[in-house]
Amino acid sequence: MSSCEKEVKKIGSKLEKLIEAKQNDEALELLGVLAKQPITVLVLTNTRIGVTVNELRKKSSDEKFAKRAKALVKEWKSMFEGGDAKSSPKHDKPKEKEVVKSAPATTSAPTPTAPPVAKPPAEKASFSGNFPPDELAGDEIRIKACELLLTSLKCKPLPEGTHDPEELAIKIEAKLFDSNGKNSSEKYKAALRSRVFNLKKNDALRENVLTAVVSAEKFAVMTSNDMASDEVKKLREKFAQDAIRDAQVSVQQGTPSEMFKCGKCQKKNCTYTQLQTRSADEPMTTFVFCLECGNRWKFC
Repeated sequence: MSSCEKEVKKIGSKLEKLIEAKQNDEALELLGVLAKQPITVLVLTNTRIGVTVNELRKKSSDEKFAKRAKALVKEWKSMFEGGDAKSSPKHDKPKEKEVVKSAPATTSAPTPTAPPVAKPPAEKASFSGNFPPDELAGDEIRIKACELLLTSLKCKPLPEGTHDPEELAIKIEAKLFDSNGKNSSEKYKAALRSRVFNLKKNDALRENVLTAVVSAEKFAVMTSNDMASDEVKKLREKFAQDAIRDAQVSVQQGTPSEMFKCGKCQKKNCTYTQLQTRSADEPMTTFVFCLECGNRWKFC
């Protein structure tokens, strides 16, 4: 363990004690000392100081400390996302040289390997800064829902005039949660899947949500038909018209006649059929259907 790692761990332990004792001023000063340390990706990985500071930020009631801690965590997170050039500390190199010098002449010196640099997933959009919000702390289902919505919003290049996708994802999930009984029920999950699917398949809808033409709150309560693309809407309309025509053909079968006058619309555009519904020695029953208003009646 390098001297920097030891110092960072020591500062982390002191910070925990100061926050528990609610000594906010001393904790803020110590945070400034921590910010001046030559911290690299390797130090962050070995000490997990980023996790410690982020947890202390949530526990602290001091606004100044929380704001400074948030900025520091965000700065460290950017080191992972950007691939920090200081991931191989200079002060570790002399130790590597000492290992090479002390090796026996008959044994080849081991080749030093660079420490692994953590990288975020290539295909999954991740939040930055103050996430998750306090109301989502510990709720893995809702946190995952926000991540799925963010990935869907950022699945393709963002259009001009785009609002903050992270803020939109959080707002959409919050409205979804409220409008589905404020619990992570199957209804909530089904609504979430529907929105994730439509954001990926309907480019026009996605751009409207990103540019706030359709607000996050409105998008969260849209029906499947509202979210459908123009092509899908036209296809659904065609299916509906075909179904109506088929139904009309089935009920309009009969013999056209002007002998009957509809008692509802007073028109004589009707069809009729006759069936033997009683005994054979009794007259047939006549069924009449009005082609104008759909009224039906029967008589013997």
